[in-house]
Amino acid sequence: MNSLTAEHFRALFDPRGVVVAGASTHPGKFGFVALHNIISQGYRGTICATNRDGGSILGIETARDIESLPSDVPLDLVFVCTPAAANPDLLRACAKRGIRAAFITSAGYGEAGPEGRNAESDLVALAENLGILLAGPNGQGVVSTPSSLCAQIVAPYPPAGHIGVASQSGNFVSSFLNYASHSGIGISRAVSAGNAAMVTVPDFLDFYADDPETSVGLAYVESIADGREFANRVQAITERMPLVLLKGGATAGGQLAAASHTGALATDDRIFDGMCAQMGVARALNVEEAFEAAASFATQPLPKGPNVAVMTTAGGWGVVTADAINSRRDLRLAPMPDDLKAAIDTKLPPRWSRNNPIDLAGGETRDTIPEVMEMIAQHDDIDALIYLGLGIQSNQATLMRSGPFYPDNGLERIVAYHERQDERFAQAADEISISTGKPILTATELAVTEPGGVGPSAVRATGRFCYASSNRAVTALGHLYQYARWRRNRGLS
Repeated sequence: MNSLTAEHFRALFDPRGVVVAGASTHPGKFGFVALHNIISQGYRGTICATNRDGGSILGIETARDIESLPSDVPLDLVFVCTPAAANPDLLRACAKRGIRAAFITSAGYGEAGPEGRNAESDLVALAENLGILLAGPNGQGVVSTPSSLCAQIVAPYPPAGHIGVASQSGNFVSSFLNYASHSGIGISRAVSAGNAAMVTVPDFLDFYADDPETSVGLAYVESIADGREFANRVQAITERMPLVLLKGGATAGGQLAAASHTGALATDDRIFDGMCAQMGVARALNVEEAFEAAASFATQPLPKGPNVAVMTTAGGWGVVTADAINSRRDLRLAPMPDDLKAAIDTKLPPRWSRNNPIDLAGGETRDTIPEVMEMIAQHDDIDALIYLGLGIQSNQATLMRSGPFYPDNGLERIVAYHERQDERFAQAADEISISTGKPILTATELAVTEPGGVGPSAVRATGRFCYASSNRAVTALGHLYQYARWRRNRGLS
């Protein structure tokens, strides 16, 4: 719909008021769940609902239809939980009421065969004629943390942040929101495009690219109707913000599943892969990589070059991280500069590795890790740093706290010290990254095995992502560098 404006998207993501059409008294129905989620997560606008029998649902006095709603209440968004057959008349009533956006959860459209495709085309034509943005149909919902809006038929509601999600699959919206809740790296907007009958994934991403609440786009796509148009749209987006894409239908079996899911054909995967590289898109191979790449763009500066230093408190971690870096064509394990080696010599005993990876070899004292980290990050020959070993001290503190000797035998003091140290190390990584403008990625398996522990919690408290392994940190850093190089090659930064 070429006539869509920013105001249409504002009506969807930042509405003054929302009406749930087809609200239900049954807790298992979409019309109940949607109303519950909007109310329970603190949406700040007006909330209305319609139910053909009237009555009160969750404290909201429902109207029997749109025409019966109070005329002086500002409403911008209708969240549609009514059967497909009822939706044309519903949209007409909404247009008369001044509603400018509709999210359609109803199924039975393009995914349901020729008859459904005809109904979908008719609904889109009607919405265009009425001047209404139509999201869906067959969609899961819309989330907008700046407005505390959780207008969706599933959980969860994520923390606020700067990742904008657009997906042809509602399930992947849920996946990304779950990762946001777990990691603390929040979401600005999220929408399930469903069949994307009127508003496509690129349309949502285009809005995000100019949205001050959003700094990176994260999308899942299964099918592309016009490959050339998609590529042009995507390049216009990546020139304004980083974009991470996860694509379903990379194999013949996946393409068949995609066709049955969204009712559209999937594209050739090799062509899609080449398009992503040419247009500056960070293409992820799985959902974990997709979210972690987006979280990295949202929380880390872009590296100015490919040279990576690895700082580790144990040798084995450094070895596998070096392998991960050396296996790539983009990143480079930086040669150890002589002056940096001499500087680190003043802080560590002779047994440290004296090479990159920089293995501290257990020689660190109270201030060594922040001091050496700063030396590394400040060096002109280093573009990025991966830090390994956070959590060793607080992990031991946890074991001491849970043992039979705590708090006697001096354990209370050493436990507090260990926990303070890990907090200091996480804070140092954040502060040094800010002061140098270089990415510093902290990785520890405790991010998943003990996410509430002091180390991972301290990283989250700084607003950074805590990577579950060095390999995953290397992959995320690769996406940052590839995008930075793409922008530089096009004179964009």
